[in-house]
Order: sequence, then C-alpha cells, then structure tokens
Amino acid sequence: MPGTEQSRAARDAAAPAAWRPGAAGPLRDPAPLLPDTAPVRVIGTPAAAGADPETARLLHRSLVRGRRFNEQATALARQGRLAVYPSSTGQEACQAVAAAVLRPGDWLFPTYRDTLAVHLRDVPAAQALALLRGGEHGGYDPRRWRTAPLCTPLATHLPHAVGLAHAARLRGDDVVALALVGDGGTSEGDFHEALTFAGVLRSPVVFLVQNNQFAISVPLARQNAAPSIAHKAVGYGVAGRLVDGNDVLAAHQVVADAVARARSGAGPVLVEAVTYRMDPHTNADDPRRYRSDAERADWRAHDPVELAEGHLRDTGLLDEETAAAAAEATEHTAAELRAAVPGTPAPGGPEELFTHVYARPTTQLHEQAAAARAGAAAAPREVSA
Repeated sequence: MPGTEQSRAARDAAAPAAWRPGAAGPLRDPAPLLPDTAPVRVIGTPAAAGADPETARLLHRSLVRGRRFNEQATALARQGRLAVYPSSTGQEACQAVAAAVLRPGDWLFPTYRDTLAVHLRDVPAAQALALLRGGEHGGYDPRRWRTAPLCTPLATHLPHAVGLAHAARLRGDDVVALALVGDGGTSEGDFHEALTFAGVLRSPVVFLVQNNQFAISVPLARQNAAPSIAHKAVGYGVAGRLVDGNDVLAAHQVVADAVARARSGAGPVLVEAVTYRMDPHTNADDPRRYRSDAERADWRAHDPVELAEGHLRDTGLLDEETAAAAAEATEHTAAELRAAVPGTPAPGGPEELFTHVYARPTTQLHEQAAAARAGAAAAPREVSA
C-alpha cells in the first residue's frame, strides 16, 4: 500500500541511528520531549491577555454546567438512584477541555470518572450514566458518539486507544484518540504498555493524566518518584507536557496543541494536568481518613470554576447575557439528569449476564449460565404478607 510505505519511510527517517562503540552523545536528545519545569498557567498571567474571548466563554459555560452535573449526579447517588457516582468535582476543567479539543471524528477514551466529558460530547445523560446504574453495554453506542465505553478497570483502555489511533493512521484517516486516565492508572502495567506502543508506532494519541493527587487513598508520593508524571514520557520517546489542570485556559492550550501535534504525525503526547478531587473517590468513600481539611481548603481556593469566572470578570467578558446563558445551561443539565434517572432499574434475569459475552458461548460459559439459573431457582422467594 503506497500510504503504508510512505508512513513507514517517514517513521524510519525519524528514528535515531543505531549506537556503535566509540560513538559520543545520547542516542536521542531528550530535551524536546521533556515537560516544562513548572505547570503551564494562563489565568492570572500575562498570557491571559492573548486568550480567545469566545473560547473562554464557552469553556466557562462548560465548567458551570459541569459543576451542576456533578452536584446533581452526587445527589442521585445519595438517593439510591445511582449505584455509585465517582464525582469529578474540582476536575471539571480537564473534563471540559477533553470534550472541547476533539473534532467530531476523533475518539475519546474515558474512565469511570469521566461521565462529564462523555456528556459534554453530547451523549445524553441517561446514556452517559447508564453504566453507573447497572445498564447494559455501557449505555451508549461507541461508534455513534466516537467515545469508548466508560472504563472501570484502571488503564486497560489505554492500549485500546493506541490501537485505534494506529489503525486509523494506517487507513489514512485523520483521527486522534484522546485517552483520559488518573494518576493511579499510571501505576498499572497497561499504562506502560500503551506508552511503549504509542512511542514506537508514533500513534496519533494523547494521554491526558488527571493527577488529582490520590489513587483512592494512596497519595501520589507513594506511587511515583519521578519529578512529575509528565517526565515519564521521555522514557518512551513520547513528548511530555505539564499543565495546571484547574486553569481551563492553560489546559485547553496545552491539550489542543498536543492534539494538533498528534494529528500532524509528530507523535503522541503525555499531558499531566495537576488538579484535585474535591469530593470523595465515590459516594462510598470517606476522604477524611487520608487527607486534611486544610489541604482541601487550599485547593478549594484554586477552584477551576472560580478561576475561570474571575478571568471573565477581569476582562469584562462576564456580562448578564453570559451569566444567564450559563445558568440556563446548568438547570437544563440538572433537569435532564433527574429525568434520566427516574428510579432504580429492575434487576434482570441470570441469563442476561451471559448473553453478550461471546458471539459463540464457550463450554465454560454454558456451565456458568446453568449454575446461575440453578442458583436462582433454589433461592428463597419473598412472600407477600
């Protein structure tokens, strides 16, 4: 295939020459791959003057809408109308940016905490939250929305993102895959496998690490000894970028640049967005056992919604019309969530657990289904008084 031969030739040309005894210097200069020494920031810096006003308004609206999304979904979990809800309160800037920088034909690979990003890609709330209330098949059609199912196992979706991006490039499609992952996910083997393949294949993929400081209760310092997660990129021949994940304008700039780099064929990018999970890991978690109120207060003073609103006010962009539009969007989102989750879904029969595992069920699957049916038949049934 001419396109394949051309891409292979370009890849070979970009590869470093093999080292030989007596040669001096590194095989490849790591400097272009290393992140900045401090997270990129825009809000509150001279760079804010160059921010596009319309982009700032749209991102602010997504943040306000996202905060209401998290509040309403958390309330639904407390009411028992969602089985669980991993809130992204405090991380809304990362979620808004992930949805904003992608073209309709690009692919998003979310984790279980990224329902907001999925919803901001226009997936209806009922479908975005279906998995969290026991819905089948992830709740939405991945091909229609160009969004992979919510991934509950840590980091297992990252190799999938690399594979899709590589396949798209082989077909000549102008597609970028953006994979979201938490700091805890970077401790998984799947993360390292994905970065290895992405670097070798130069796949058009962006890894957006939402470093919210904790993998459930395990702090980042117990997982990572590198200067930053972004520094890990250089070991795979991947570009690393470090950004303030609560500064929505900075995050948008860095992630948009990463997507453009990947799309151009310059290679994958690992972006570490430094942020904070304000709410518990899920509604079943008690974060007071592993972090202090003072720490949480420090991060609340760096709230992404308030930072964006402050920028709009300082630049005269937050007029009554803008504020009213944002408020209207939040209430529409809350109403959609309430309508999407009317009550606890009725449990299905045992056969439903095995229906769509394989196109042709294995012997073991047949045996498991038979055991489940026998167990259900032998279980005591409630008798009405």
